[in-house]
Amino acid sequence: MPDLLVRDEPAERPRDRAGVALCLSGGGYRAMVFHAGVLAQLNELCYLPRLGFVSSVSGGSLAAGVLALAWRRLRFDPTGRAENFDELVLRPLREMAGRDVDRTCVITGLLTPRQTIADAVVDAYRAHLFGDATLQDLPDTPRFVFCATNLQTTSLVRFSKRHVADYRLGVARNVAVPLAVAVGASSAFPPFLSPARLRVPAEAWDREVPQALAEGVRDPLVLTDGGVYDNLGLEPVIKRSAQILVSNGGGYVGHPARIPGDWLRHLQRVTGVIDHQVRSLRQRMLVEGYRRGDYTGAYWSIRSAVAHYELPDPLPFPEARARELAGIPTRLARMDAADLDDLVRWGSVICDTAMRRWVLSGAGA
Repeated sequence: MPDLLVRDEPAERPRDRAGVALCLSGGGYRAMVFHAGVLAQLNELCYLPRLGFVSSVSGGSLAAGVLALAWRRLRFDPTGRAENFDELVLRPLREMAGRDVDRTCVITGLLTPRQTIADAVVDAYRAHLFGDATLQDLPDTPRFVFCATNLQTTSLVRFSKRHVADYRLGVARNVAVPLAVAVGASSAFPPFLSPARLRVPAEAWDREVPQALAEGVRDPLVLTDGGVYDNLGLEPVIKRSAQILVSNGGGYVGHPARIPGDWLRHLQRVTGVIDHQVRSLRQRMLVEGYRRGDYTGAYWSIRSAVAHYELPDPLPFPEARARELAGIPTRLARMDAADLDDLVRWGSVICDTAMRRWVLSGAGA
């Protein structure tokens, strides 16, 4: 089964695994806030400085983008805990969760002929989170990679400080893509916020790296949410990292007795089923790698049960409330204050549970 997930990517030369990777899934504001709690707990566990790679998708890219932009200003004490984490990372993410983006941007995009909905989303990210920062403003370590899906090549596009890469198109080196644009492409939820278009200067493409498709496919890149290809953000790290931590804030499609027949709600249901299958296959591949000993690490989900980790002293959190939080719709819509507080707390609790069970205990996942 895992072969289905990697067959469309080119074979890579064997490499030595090294370093710690963190993957942040998609899931709109729900995932962003859940991951905010995760990052806060990793900070409390003094684990952030160990990260060598942060791979993110969609809502996870919002959290990763804020962390990336703040990284150089974080003041780590001798134990590895950032004393100003709440100010530089948690606060901006909480404030963002209080803003309506998707509904506002859809209306703006429909009423403004020269601005697309995706452009309006980028403007919102620029105004409230990233300013004029580009990928070149990010740290070298950890390496932050924001994943989007290329609708032309049907493959993953990786945005990082080093390059913009699509294995079918090649590699564009050191491109000053605005951070808001990279995160906007990663979180271009279909069908309303998609597609996002990006023009990469022709001279940026590395002529030493061959491309499999025609030259015109590069200009522009037509992109959608990274979760269409890999909602866990595993692809950039699965073959290279010695330890892989995966935080899954993705949604749950459920099992409704009646399926709507109107085209809009039916499309939403079909999209949800596809997303569920993509995540399930990726999760299975990840767990099988843990079991084979390809890498160590831990996986946790917004739908995980603390009891399943069999930790003798987990932090408390009501199971029923966790299930409610997992059902928050995948939107970029203003979040209720109580949901926001509890979602941050739940991300912290389940991250702490998984890390102490599988990583800090030395057990290995």
